[in-house]
Amino acid sequence: MDEEFRKMLSDSLKEISLNLNDRQAEQFETFYGDLVEANKNINLTSITEKKDVVIKHFLDSLEIIRAVPDLPEKTYKIIDVGTGAGFPGIPMAILWPNLKLFLLDSLDKRISFIREEAEKLHLTNLQAEHGRAEDFAAKQEYREHFDLCVSRAVANLSTLSEYCLPFIHIHGWFIPYKTETADEETKKAAYAFGQLGGSVRNTIHFSLPGNGGNRSLVMIEKIKVTPKKYPRKAGTPSRKPL
Repeated sequence: MDEEFRKMLSDSLKEISLNLNDRQAEQFETFYGDLVEANKNINLTSITEKKDVVIKHFLDSLEIIRAVPDLPEKTYKIIDVGTGAGFPGIPMAILWPNLKLFLLDSLDKRISFIREEAEKLHLTNLQAEHGRAEDFAAKQEYREHFDLCVSRAVANLSTLSEYCLPFIHIHGWFIPYKTETADEETKKAAYAFGQLGGSVRNTIHFSLPGNGGNRSLVMIEKIKVTPKKYPRKAGTPSRKPL
């Protein structure tokens, strides 16, 4: 048991009034160790220092509570697009077992890592799939199926919206994690939102502790059905954003 890690994690989560039980603390500790170990062979993250992982990965992932305060009570169906090493999906699955999470990434090695972790940590509320958002959003079983879509993927909001908004049902929410440039990105993506059926309702700005950086959560409500022509074929949204 790494008491230093657990205290660091517990103290950081108090910043947003979240508490861990012993089992959850153990799950986060195991996940951290496995992430660092796997990262030696797979490019999962450039952030590996204990304090940085706690703040910039674990805490940052759970900051979604600022935008959706009832996450601990509801059985939301949530898709995490471009999940990478499992952020924000795995921390959300650990802390809120009531949620139903679907993690999607285009790199098979990352999904293999996530599946192994989900089994090891007994995260029965998490499903991970390998594939491109453009392809999965065209499948009937996923299109306009989810209550929420989250993403920490590094892409401009126009591109990210085309990946994500097709997955959400009417009155669902797309909530991307962005930096302090969110307001500027939001203005540039106004046309994309209109085409895809989204409407920006709010942007929540906050700072991560310990010089962790300035962050933003953009709250985009799905107000109309996304036309069937979106998303365009694989690769097009990134090459030619709306």
